[in-house]
Amino acid sequence: MRIVYDVTPLSHPRTGVGNYIRGALAGMVEVGGEDHEFVALGPVSVRGNSVLAAALDGLPVERATLTVPFAHAVRRTWSRVAAPSVERLVGRLDVLHFSDWMYPPQRSGVRATMIHDLGPLHFPGRLHPRTVAMHTATARESTRCDVVFTNAEHTANDIAETLGLSRDRIRVAYPGVDAAFRPDGERHDAGAPYAFTTATEDWRKNLATVRAAWSLLGQELALVSVGDLGYVPAARLPALYRGAAVFVYPSRFEGFGIPVVEAMACAVPCVVSAHESLDEACGDAAIRVDPESAEALAAGVEEALARRDELVARGLAHARRFTWAETGRVHLRGYADAS
Repeated sequence: MRIVYDVTPLSHPRTGVGNYIRGALAGMVEVGGEDHEFVALGPVSVRGNSVLAAALDGLPVERATLTVPFAHAVRRTWSRVAAPSVERLVGRLDVLHFSDWMYPPQRSGVRATMIHDLGPLHFPGRLHPRTVAMHTATARESTRCDVVFTNAEHTANDIAETLGLSRDRIRVAYPGVDAAFRPDGERHDAGAPYAFTTATEDWRKNLATVRAAWSLLGQELALVSVGDLGYVPAARLPALYRGAAVFVYPSRFEGFGIPVVEAMACAVPCVVSAHESLDEACGDAAIRVDPESAEALAAGVEEALARRDELVARGLAHARRFTWAETGRVHLRGYADAS
């Protein structure tokens, strides 16, 4: 197959979605590079083009990336006007897999996309209107796809119920864990034992409850949060995880929750929100707590510290289940079945 894969979000500093896109493409190349052609598609801004090129570095894929002025407006206009077809840019294709940044038209082949979660549809008042509009449009377009991928069974069921897609058109492709996330390696030094959290001021990420919990814990354990550090490049995350006595993830809603598995892969005990969207990321290897209760979160941290050895062993075993090769394999199987 000749697979055209939209990598446009990689033109911005990488967070969870960008990491998934890069990892899934790498996984497909790893398991199917001898049998299939891969084309990375990305109409992006001048600044974004260099970021995108760096993200794709080392991947043996054809690049159909181009620099356009007013890139966001161009992508949305291309999606709405539905012309010209993507084949005008990339030539023949068997599969077009678009991201949640655009949904370009195609003349033939399998039409596919990925939905990471439906948070913008469920909580529109919590997000910027442009974000809600963009995700709503691509969610609507997903109903016209031959196959829709997502990263958890919980999200797959949400997509089927909310968008009305038949469950047999949805494939669960769990995220993988990069090799950098492992027990050995550099450890962040905060000058004292600390807990690490990727929570931010975003309502969904719930940093406020973490801070409230810390007022109950005393001064023995410092708190290091991404919300206080600002943007943390992916290369710095393993050291932050490994140096921590415990990882705290109090999210109110997730598509999957890959930071939980990354922390486990780094041999760190985890305290995680009890929201059902995080069940698959946690397995039986985390302490689960009410994300609205500072008292429950503080108690969970104390329990995780007391059960550290047990949780670390469970977490390492759980994290080994998640590989980008398997993510890529599920994608390729989904495309083939939809052909």
